[in-house]
Amino acid sequence: MTLEERRKLLVELLVDPEVRVSSAAAEALERLESLQELGQCVAALSADKRGVRVKAIFAMASINSPDVFPPLIEQLKDPDADIRAAAVQVLGVKAHPKSLTSLVRHLKEPAPAVRVHTAEALGHFRDPRLVPYLAVVLGDADEQLVIAAASSLGALGAVEAAEPLAGLLRDPRASVREAAARALGEVPV
Repeated sequence: MTLEERRKLLVELLVDPEVRVSSAAAEALERLESLQELGQCVAALSADKRGVRVKAIFAMASINSPDVFPPLIEQLKDPDADIRAAAVQVLGVKAHPKSLTSLVRHLKEPAPAVRVHTAEALGHFRDPRLVPYLAVVLGDADEQLVIAAASSLGALGAVEAAEPLAGLLRDPRASVREAAARALGEVPV
């Protein structure tokens, strides 16, 4: 049965008098459309133009399927820093536990933008095991990276983040102190 044939059958069920049936049909249609969109995005990942590839990566953020993770994680190995940065951002928003190990490695990335996006992405995971990884980054010279790491430490919701954040309150950079103060306010007591 083709995708289109399945789609037509499910569309007919949208008007089923039984609410459970019409709801199931709507969910199934959404899943089919996501899978179709995923196929288009994966195909676009091999395009020659960087812009097309970046758009495909960001389009994957709206696809609700576990099948998005392997191609996104594969993009973390791309030689182009913009591609890696886009993949990091989408993986962060999706915050799937299986992508966590791949993301943490990018805190040591040579490209500054990728490191900043990685620090931001890790804040979406709300996993206290990330505190030591983000705390190490707080000593970096890159102001944007330190701010991103501080914000993520606050977003983690981990009591263990309080001490590293408190150390930033005396940083010579006002923007770092501001980020640390805001993040410290988010850390549970």
